Amino acid sequence: MLLVIDEILSADEVRDFRRALSEVPWLAGAVTAGAQAAQVKNNLQLDDSHEGARQLSEHVLMKLQRHPLFISATLPKAIYPPKFNCYENGGYYGAHVDSALLYPAGQGVLRSDISATLFLTDPESYQGGELEIETAFGLQSIKLPAGSLVLYPSSSLHQVTPVVSGQRVSSFFWLQSLVREPARREQLFELDQSIQQLTAELGTGHEVLPRLTAHYHNLLRQWSEV
Repeated sequence: MLLVIDEILSADEVRDFRRALSEVPWLAGAVTAGAQAAQVKNNLQLDDSHEGARQLSEHVLMKLQRHPLFISATLPKAIYPPKFNCYENGGYYGAHVDSALLYPAGQGVLRSDISATLFLTDPESYQGGELEIETAFGLQSIKLPAGSLVLYPSSSLHQVTPVVSGQRVSSFFWLQSLVREPARREQLFELDQSIQQLTAELGTGHEVLPRLTAHYHNLLRQWSEV
């Protein structure tokens, strides 16, 4: 499932992020990549050990944990602390698949089920820099407004095209879901969203809602890995 979630960050928050990001050290992105990825990676990445970087990462996590649509779509078990990157002067990241197993500090091992990119620059401010994702329905090209997020399977082959002018800044992270199987996760998401819509249309007291909600939770109980 490929899903766009608008306005994870407000316009004011985006401005604050960009101001903070201008004051922290950046590293060559290839330094943080594996041997194979380093051959196709040409960007800058924030120094994760910097206090400013940690504060921004924690703020993104706080916003995600309070966002009902994000929780419904991902059913997160563990989230890799968000990182930040910058593409400029022809920077790009060639076609690759994200590592299956990740090792965030202090969290043990994390299986990457879902990848995410949170855009922090408006699309009109730079040329190129599209996130291209290969899906079952063909190649999808993503370039979102600042503050918006895209979720996509970590198993997808994807790339960031060269930024030929301007600067593309974003946050990116991975998460392990409570429900490993993508098709089951998508079914639960669709069922949950339908329940939310029916609740708004019929009211919380309608007799069909408890049965649908029970069905959702029983499937989640059966499919979740806790």
